[in-house]
Amino acid sequence: MVTDLHNKISNCFLCTRCCVIALLITVTAVINGSSRQKRWKMSWKQDEPKVIDDEMLQQAIVEQGPQGQAGKIAKKEGIQYEEVFQLRLDFRNILKIYHLWHFTSLTKLQLNNNVIERIEGLENLTNLIWLDLSFNNIDVIEGLDSLVKLQDLSLFNNRISVIENLDTLQNLHILSIGNNAIAQLDNVLYLRKFKNLRTLNLAGNPICDEENFKIFVAAFLPDLVYLDYRLLDEQTRETGLVKYHFALEDMKQNESQEQKAIEAQKISNEELQLHKDAFVEFLNGAQLFDSMFAEDPDAEKLALLPGMEALLEIFKSKMEPLCVQIFDAGLAQLAGRTAEVDSFFTCSHEAVAESQRKAAQTLADFENSRRQKTVEMQQIADTKLLEAHITSCHEQADQFSETLMSLELQLVDQLEDIFKDFERNISDMVGGFIEYVQGIFALCRNLENQHHEQQLEIALETLEKVVKNEIEEEIPDDLAMLLVDKDTVTNAVNASHDTHLLKIDNREDELLTRIKSWMSGLLKSIHNNEVERNRKRISEIRNYISFVKNELEDMTS
Repeated sequence: MVTDLHNKISNCFLCTRCCVIALLITVTAVINGSSRQKRWKMSWKQDEPKVIDDEMLQQAIVEQGPQGQAGKIAKKEGIQYEEVFQLRLDFRNILKIYHLWHFTSLTKLQLNNNVIERIEGLENLTNLIWLDLSFNNIDVIEGLDSLVKLQDLSLFNNRISVIENLDTLQNLHILSIGNNAIAQLDNVLYLRKFKNLRTLNLAGNPICDEENFKIFVAAFLPDLVYLDYRLLDEQTRETGLVKYHFALEDMKQNESQEQKAIEAQKISNEELQLHKDAFVEFLNGAQLFDSMFAEDPDAEKLALLPGMEALLEIFKSKMEPLCVQIFDAGLAQLAGRTAEVDSFFTCSHEAVAESQRKAAQTLADFENSRRQKTVEMQQIADTKLLEAHITSCHEQADQFSETLMSLELQLVDQLEDIFKDFERNISDMVGGFIEYVQGIFALCRNLENQHHEQQLEIALETLEKVVKNEIEEEIPDDLAMLLVDKDTVTNAVNASHDTHLLKIDNREDELLTRIKSWMSGLLKSIHNNEVERNRKRISEIRNYISFVKNELEDMTS
C-alpha cells in the first residue's frame, strides 16, 4: 500500500521538499491508520493521559541531545530550556500542553500522536517555525496567535471542522489539515489571506467529496502550488478561473475595498499611537472642548439661552488653537526626546563595545601566554620547579583579573557620566515641556472662567425678563425648567462651570502624570540594566579566573 502511494506521489512531479513532506504525511497516515490503532489501544488502556511536566521535558531533551561523554557533560552542566531549538514530544499520551513557556528559542516542536484536545500553552514560543499537532483530538484551531514566524503547520488527523484563528500566521507556507471534519468550501476562501501559502493538504475531509472541489481551490487560491500531495496543473487552474470568473471578480473587488479600509485604519492607528507617545492624543482639534460639554448634563439646556450660540462659537474658536499648541509642542517634544534617547543608547553601546574590544584583546594575549606556559609546565618533572611556575601563573591570573576589573570599572565610570548627562538633558526637556503645557492649560481655564461669567450674566438677564414677562419668543420647555428662580439657574450655570474645569484639570493631570511616569520608568530601566550588566560582567571575570586557577591546581594533583 505504501509503495502504491509512493508511486502516485512520484508521478505528480513534486519538488524534492514537497515530495518529502508528502511522503512523511502519507506514510504516517498509513502506518498510524493501522499499526498505531493496534499498538495504542493496548498501551493507552494501561496509561493515563498525561500533562507535560518538567520530568517529561528533561527526559525528552536528554534523549534527543548529545550522547556519550558529550551528553554526560551537558547533563552535568544542566539543561537550559531557553537554549533548546528542537523538541520532540510525540507518542507520549499527552492530554494537556503545559510547561513550555521557557522554550523561547524553540523553532521546531513535535506534539503529534498524542491525545491533545486543546491548542494552548504555546504563547511564548514566538520563534517557532515548524509545528506538528497531527494525530490528536483537537476540535478547534486556537492558541496560535503569537506564532507569527510559523511556516509549516500540521493539524492532520484531528476533529477540526472550521479553518479559523490563523490570521496572524502570514508566513504560513505549508498547511496540512487532512483527515479532519471540514465540510464547507468557505474554509478555502478563508485561506485567501495567506499569500505565502504554497502547499495545502485537505485530503480525507468531507469537503473533498464536493464535485468541483479541486477547481474551486485552484481558482480561489491562485498562489497555491500543491494540493493534496499533487501539483496543481494549469489546466485545472484555467478551468476554475473560467467557472468562477464572476464570483472571483466580485470577491477581488470586495477584498480591495477591505484592504483599503484596513490600510486606512492602520495609518490611523499608527498616527494615534504617535500622538499617545507624545501624550497629546485628541488635542489636535476641538476634542477637549467638545468633551467638556458632552459630559455636562445642563449644557444643551443652557445653550438655548439667547445669544449663547454665538458665545459658544467664540469660546470654541479661542479654545481650539490653545489645544493645538499643546499638540504641536507635544510632537516636537517627542522628536527631541527620541533623538536624545537614541543618542544616549548609541554612546552607551559604543562605550561598551570599545571596552569589550579591549578586554577581548587582553584575553587573547593572556590565553596565548597561558597555553604556552601550560605546555612548558607539562614538560617539567621537578616538583618544586613546577610549583614555582604554578605560583607564577597564579600571580599572572590575579594580575589579569585586576586588568579586566580595571577595564570594567573604567566602563562603569564612563557609562555613569553618559547617564548623568542624559538624565540632566531629558529632565530639562521634560521640565520645559511641562511648564509650557501648564501655561497653556491655565489659559484654557481662563477662557472657561470668562465663558462662565458671560453665561451667568445672560442667564440672569433672561430670568429677569421672564419674571417681568418681557420675553417675546416662546421659551423651550427644557430651558423653562432652569428659569424658575435665581438659585436654580445660578446652580445650573455653576455646575456646568465645575464640569468644564474638571475636564480641563483631568486632561492636564493625565498628560503630566504620563510623561513623568515615562521619564522615571526610562531612567529606572537604564539604571537597572546597567547594574545587571555590571554584575554579569564581574561574574564572568571571576568564573574565568576560577577556571584558570582550577586548571593550575589540577596540574599538581
